[in-house]
Amino acid sequence: MNNKVKKFVPQLITLLAIILVFGFFTYNAQINMDNRGIEFGYGFLKQESSFDVQFSLIEYDGSHSYARAYLVGLLNTLLVSFIGIILSTIIGVIVGIARLSPNFLIKNTAAFYVEFFRNIPLLLQIFFWYFAALRALPLPQDAEAWFGSTYMTIKGYYVPLFVWNNLDIFLYSILAAIISIVIIRSYAKKIQENEGKQLPVFYISLGLLILLPLLSFVIGGVNLEIKTPVLKQLSATGFIFEPALSLPPELIALVLALSLYTATFIAECVRAGIQGVSKGQKEAAASIGLTPKQVLKLVIMPQALRIIIPPTTNQYLNLTKNSSLAAAIAYPDLVLVFAGTALMQTGRAIEIVSITMLTYLSISLAISALMNWYNKKIAIKEK
Repeated sequence: MNNKVKKFVPQLITLLAIILVFGFFTYNAQINMDNRGIEFGYGFLKQESSFDVQFSLIEYDGSHSYARAYLVGLLNTLLVSFIGIILSTIIGVIVGIARLSPNFLIKNTAAFYVEFFRNIPLLLQIFFWYFAALRALPLPQDAEAWFGSTYMTIKGYYVPLFVWNNLDIFLYSILAAIISIVIIRSYAKKIQENEGKQLPVFYISLGLLILLPLLSFVIGGVNLEIKTPVLKQLSATGFIFEPALSLPPELIALVLALSLYTATFIAECVRAGIQGVSKGQKEAAASIGLTPKQVLKLVIMPQALRIIIPPTTNQYLNLTKNSSLAAAIAYPDLVLVFAGTALMQTGRAIEIVSITMLTYLSISLAISALMNWYNKKIAIKEK
């Protein structure tokens, strides 16, 4: 009983201390707000925002509420984080493997990339891509076509607009392809474990991703109309491409900077993970006739992933939080739209900052939970 008390009392004291600290600051803030006549509450979220946002994934204008403005900023933040995580992972894996290449040129080029981008402050890289690289692009009326029908201009990257007919059928075909790939991968894994046979999972998966959506066009009635961008004059000096899907330069600069910067750390995680697999494992795999590609796929990477995943999770979290630097180039993310413009208009600092902090905390916890689940899934299970 005494041991239980000894363990319980320090925890209780720590909990009470935390409650007292938070209670003190909460009470102090309430007293100061009452003295200044400042009200506390979240009712302002229903009020009209009265400001516009230059880039939004959903319909929005100044007549919408502050809650809608919050959603616009949240979606823009999630968009940057998602694209950045995908691109940084691809670049990081390629560069990490390249750093271990026996080829002198490839190895040293990858090393130069890592040392160059990770030693320059991220904010400075964002400024470079936005003010130096993208601001040097031509105006829409002077731009030349890329790949036949896309245009890279100082106002953004214009790509053809896709108009779908029976889009739901096309999406169902993609969902069916993904489910089929998961089932095939699971079946192939069992075959490999029980019989030692390898099925061409990659080619089967690629075939399903192409065949099933193609069938939706042939027998499902799906139709796709591609509208090529056409230059239109809005005013005496203003030109724009319509109809087109436009990616603003702020989004491009932010994604490039975040991806290239974070990829350097992911590359080092990949390199460390591969080097963490003992040389004897590689030699044993080669001695039974496995090709270098099979050794990497079947022996090295499954073991290396257990080393790579935990530090890579930290880099995903850093990328997501670093996306808040978007305010420096006026990209309308959560910080600029909600913790910036909305805060300045309403003066609800405590409410808005608390919502913003909880939002980033929730996103980070969601990413951590997903990566921890994957890490447990690939962990060695003792029997």
